[in-house]
Amino acid sequence: MTPVQASTIPLFMQNKDVVVEAVTGSGKTLAFVIPILERLTRRQEKLKKHEIGALVISPTRELATQIHSVFSLFLDSQPSESESNEDNPSSPARRLPPALLLVSSDKSTPAQDVERFLSTGSDIVIGTPGRVEEFLLGKGKGVVSAKELEVLVLDEADRLLDLGFQATLTKIIAHLPKQRRTGLFSATMTDADALSELVRVGLRNPARIVVKVQTKRNNGKKVSGEVIEERRIPANLQNLYLPCRASEKVLQLTRIISHELKSNPTSRCIVYFATCACVDYFYRVLSPLLPSSVTLYSLHGHLPPSARSKTLSSFAAAPSASILLATDVAARGLDLPDVDVVIQFDPPVDPKAFSHRCGRTARAGRKGRAWVLLVGREEGYVDFMAVRKIPMKKHAYLTEDGSSVAHDERPEDPAVQPILQQIRKTVLTDRALHEKATKAFVSFVKAYSKHEASYIFRLKDLDLVGLAKTFGLLRLPRMPELKDAEKAGWVDADVDWDSYAFSDPAREAKRLSEAEESKSKDKAPAKSKKPKAKVAVAWSEQLAKKEGKEKRREIKAAKRKWLKSQQTQEGMKRARADSEDADDWKELAREERMAKKVKKGLVEQADFDNEFAEL
Repeated sequence: MTPVQASTIPLFMQNKDVVVEAVTGSGKTLAFVIPILERLTRRQEKLKKHEIGALVISPTRELATQIHSVFSLFLDSQPSESESNEDNPSSPARRLPPALLLVSSDKSTPAQDVERFLSTGSDIVIGTPGRVEEFLLGKGKGVVSAKELEVLVLDEADRLLDLGFQATLTKIIAHLPKQRRTGLFSATMTDADALSELVRVGLRNPARIVVKVQTKRNNGKKVSGEVIEERRIPANLQNLYLPCRASEKVLQLTRIISHELKSNPTSRCIVYFATCACVDYFYRVLSPLLPSSVTLYSLHGHLPPSARSKTLSSFAAAPSASILLATDVAARGLDLPDVDVVIQFDPPVDPKAFSHRCGRTARAGRKGRAWVLLVGREEGYVDFMAVRKIPMKKHAYLTEDGSSVAHDERPEDPAVQPILQQIRKTVLTDRALHEKATKAFVSFVKAYSKHEASYIFRLKDLDLVGLAKTFGLLRLPRMPELKDAEKAGWVDADVDWDSYAFSDPAREAKRLSEAEESKSKDKAPAKSKKPKAKVAVAWSEQLAKKEGKEKRREIKAAKRKWLKSQQTQEGMKRARADSEDADDWKELAREERMAKKVKKGLVEQADFDNEFAEL
């Protein structure tokens, strides 16, 4: 077993909830697959067809599919129940049905997932949060029972808790029994990430397992007072950063790939971009810049599920040099053991994704290299990641002949303009490519402005004109950030926009028809601007409205006057009543005073009777 498996499996089997943090490629998946299978095979009572025994939730469909494949390796190789009982009659172990995979797919719907579950009687369910919620609380409500659930696993738990899955997870967890084992697994589970959410996800007295990677700063030499350095990346990973100008990023990307292919002509590489639009665009323009032996693949979140699955399987099975252009959708959990190089064209917006990206190489004891391109003041990111225990080593600027030179005070590479012209030449073959280039550039600027390390990645310090050259733009989009672009040396490409066509005949026909319509509108006579009749109608309506307002104003004034008169009359009545009451009280007071005088002998009784006889 790997260290994380040796630490986790015994505790998970001993009725302990676990929070596990270990570097990428350390074997975390088996650390929860083994306990789940062991618990379910040792159950005294067999689960019914509508009951589930274990639930595994992951943030992406690719990771869920990979976890399902690991379970399938074990489930498909089980002996039959009769064979198991013959070997050990006293053992209660039994054969488990195949695990059920719940992910968004072109081939199945939530209702079909429930039908598959009932027909196969699966004890283990693996899926993404939305699909699991629909399975338990949507189409499967009242059909699927979670009362006998024994284990809940949240894989890449920090990602699940950070994204917009909190409400979904809360609903799912509230539906599950409290008497269960819960495990949280990730490579970047900081104290704040895990402990602040433990109560919410229902962990009780959890055991926290952190598997650290330590290296000697003295390269293994025995020196007195040597320092042991802790890392959050695999020990066999060589983590490099290469500073360059914004206009040189594509040039350096091609040179890094060429440099890696020299050492290993069949190497596999993943290149990470900031947005889906960037992946989509560079997938179409990078081919002419790379060796002909290289095969490009594209993977991002806007692709349909079937296309993403096909891309992953094709990239994993490619016999020759292959490069996968991807977003962070391919950063977490994916086990692609033959990846030799990872290149981060854009540092991730979420710093936690950095180690996950690097971790696609140097897995399970293999060696690997990770590169990141940094522009200008972005070099401060190196110290930022060092605090997070992710050290990086500086690599000199790569030149055309394969040598390297220091970056400090170096003039702009003369090869930038030829590569820019080559990209523009590719873009000029299809107007759709120019639209993709503009969309990619704008999406990158938006993503850059939302970087979590905003004090390092400041948009005002970024060379947007140099970046536009990197994207091979023919002209700049209208953006407030580019108002001073001409002063910075930007020159639009010499393009006849009227004849610049789409390669797709349908789109080109639509563009031409829209152009004709706009020309006909421009050539229309000036009298077409004469909708005076409408103005006259509108004026009459305004007069009618004005008269209506005056009538309503008069009615309101009359009503206020009437209410005021009513209030006045009511006030006079109250005043009269108050004055009469006051006179009565005065008379009673005078009678009381006279009665006191009669008692004292100061006034005769006869005088009193004459005075108040009427009363």
